[in-house]
Amino acid sequence: MAQTVIRMGGYQGEASVHTRAGRRLAAVLDEATNGAARLELVPDVTALGRPATDLFAMVEGDELDLCYFAASYLAHRVPDLAGFDLPFQVRDRTAVNAALDGALGAALAARVAARTGFALVAAWDNGFRHFTNAHRPLVAPADCRSLRIRTMDSALHQVGFAALGFEPVYIDVKDYPAAVRSGAVDAQENPLTNTVNFGVQAVHPHLTLSGHFFGLTLVLANRAWLEALPLAIRAGLEAALIDATAAQRSFAVEADRSCRAVIEAAGVSIVEADGFDRAAFEAATAGVVSAAAASLDPEILRLLRA
Repeated sequence: MAQTVIRMGGYQGEASVHTRAGRRLAAVLDEATNGAARLELVPDVTALGRPATDLFAMVEGDELDLCYFAASYLAHRVPDLAGFDLPFQVRDRTAVNAALDGALGAALAARVAARTGFALVAAWDNGFRHFTNAHRPLVAPADCRSLRIRTMDSALHQVGFAALGFEPVYIDVKDYPAAVRSGAVDAQENPLTNTVNFGVQAVHPHLTLSGHFFGLTLVLANRAWLEALPLAIRAGLEAALIDATAAQRSFAVEADRSCRAVIEAAGVSIVEADGFDRAAFEAATAGVVSAAAASLDPEILRLLRA
C-alpha cells in the first residue's frame, strides 16, 4: 500500500513552539500509523516569499492538508472566534485550555465547519500577549498615546488598541520584523516566544506584562480531505494530534520562562503584571468589549471566561 503523505504548513521558524509541535506531530504520526502516513512540514511559508495568510487558501485548496494559524485571522469568517480578541477576558491558561478540550472547543469546531471548508482538529496555546515598545514603560493607558503599534489582521484588535491611545496598523508576519527593526512601528504585542524569536528585544527596551489577550492557535485541516482519509490513517492522525497538542502547550509554558530570561539578559525594562494599571486598561477598553460581546454567542463567552 502506498504511503499517505500529509502536507502541513506554518509561518514560523524552527525555534517556534508551533514548529516544534509540528515536528512532534510528524514523529508520532509515523509511529501511530506504523509508517503508513508521513507528515511533510513546511515550517515557514513566508521564507518562500508568501504572506502567512496564504495558508488559508492553500489548505482550503489543494496545496496543503493542514496548517496552524492564530484564530484572530479567521474571526471575520467565524465571528465567535472573536471572543479571544476581547481584551482582558482570559486569566487562567489551564482553565481555558481545558475548555478548549471540551465544550468550548466543540462549539468552535462546529462553527468553523459551518462557515468554512476547514475542520478544526486541535487548539494550540499561543500564550498571553504582552506589549513592547521603543520609547517608554506602559503603565497606564495614557502611556500608549501616539505610539504606532503593529497589529494582526483583526478589526477588534485595532479598535481595542485605538481605545487605549495607540495608532494601530496591520502588518503581515512576513513584513513585521522589518517594520519593528526600522522603527516603522513604535510598539508591538505578542507572546514572549514570538517577541524573542523575531528579535524584538534587540530594538524594544520596554516590555509590559499586560496579558491583554490569550492567543488561540487553530490547527486546521481541509475538511473534505480529512473526511476522505482511510479510517486507520485518520485515527492515527487524531492520536498524533492529541499528543502533539499536549507537547505544544508544555512548550508554550516553558517558552514563557526561557524567553523572559532572554529578554532580561538583553536589558529590557519590564513592567510586571502587578505593576501596570490593569483596571485602567480594562476601563479604557470596556466599551469595545461590551459592543463586540453583544454580537457573540453568550455561551461561547461564558466558557471562555470560566
